[in-house]
Amino acid sequence: MRALQLQRLAGPEGLVMVDVPEPEAGDGVLIDVVAAGVSFPDLLLTRGQYQMKPELPFVPGVEVAGVVRSAPAGARVKAGDRVMGFSFTLGGFAQVCVVPPELAFPIPEAWSFEQAAGVVMNYHTAHFALHRRGQVRQGETVLVHGAAGGVGTAAVQVAKGAGARVLAVVSDARKVEVAKRAGADSVLLLKDFQAGVREATDGRGADVVLDPVGGDVFDKSLKVLAPEGRLLVVGFASGQIPSVAVNRLLLRNVTVVGVAWGAFLMQAPELTGAIAKDLEALAARGIVNPVVGRVFPFEEGAQALRELESRQAVGKVVLKVKAG
Repeated sequence: MRALQLQRLAGPEGLVMVDVPEPEAGDGVLIDVVAAGVSFPDLLLTRGQYQMKPELPFVPGVEVAGVVRSAPAGARVKAGDRVMGFSFTLGGFAQVCVVPPELAFPIPEAWSFEQAAGVVMNYHTAHFALHRRGQVRQGETVLVHGAAGGVGTAAVQVAKGAGARVLAVVSDARKVEVAKRAGADSVLLLKDFQAGVREATDGRGADVVLDPVGGDVFDKSLKVLAPEGRLLVVGFASGQIPSVAVNRLLLRNVTVVGVAWGAFLMQAPELTGAIAKDLEALAARGIVNPVVGRVFPFEEGAQALRELESRQAVGKVVLKVKAG
C-alpha cells in the first residue's frame, strides 16, 4: 500500500510517499482509508516534539474514515460499513489502517468521509473536556479559543448541545464566519477578547474556558473566569506552555483543569461508547455537524501540515486518500 512515512524529524519536509506492507488486522478493525484527518499532534510528531516518540521511520496519522474490510466478532461495525476511527498506533496517513474496535464508529448517513475523518479525536476530546472535566451545565457561558479550527468548531457544537451559551474566539476576521457556521452565539477577535467577554456577560465572566492555544491566551483567560469558573487546558498550539501562580486560583475561587482524552482512555476505554452515543444524538438533532476546511490530495500531506503550522487553517484539515 501507499503511505506517507516520516523518515526524519525535519517537520513536514520529513514525509516521503512510500510503498509499505499492509498492516495485519489482528484483533482490530481493518479499514480501507478514504480520508485521513490532519491534527496538531501529527505536526508535533514530525519534529519529535510530542510526548509520544515513535522510532523512525513511521507513518503518522490517528484519524481515519473509510470502509471496513474486516472486523472482529463483537465490534459495533462490520465489513462493508462506512466507518470513522482513531488509531493509538498511528498509521492513518496510509491506504489501509487498523483501529481498536472500541474506537471505530459508524458514520452518520448524511456525513461525507471528509467530515467523518476529523470526528473521533476532536469531538470526543471536546465532549470529554466540557462534560467530564469541565462539568458544564445548561445555561452557563462557555468561551472557546481557536474556535475556527478542528477542535474549536467541535467544542462550539458540543457546548451548544449541552445547552450553554457559546462565545467563540478567533484570531482574525477571516475566521469569524467559520465559528458562526459552527454554531457560536457570539464571535470575538483574539486581540480584544477580554473586553468582549466582560461586555457579553455584564462583567461576570465565562463559566468555562476551553483553551487549546496556551501561552498568553491562558493568562488572559484566567482573568475573565466567572466565580467558580473552570479553565480547561486542552493543548498548546501557540507553542508556549504557560504556568500559573496558584494564589490567583485561591483568591478568585477558580479552577485550572487538565484535559488529556487519549491518556484517560487507557484507564477507562468504556468512556468512548457513552460519548459516542451522546454525539450520535446531537448529530441526529443537527447540532453536531463537522466543519471541514481544506481537503488536500494524499500526496500533499506535507502541505496540509504546513497549513496547520501557519495557523491559517479553518475547520478540519483533511487528506483525501482515495475516491469514495
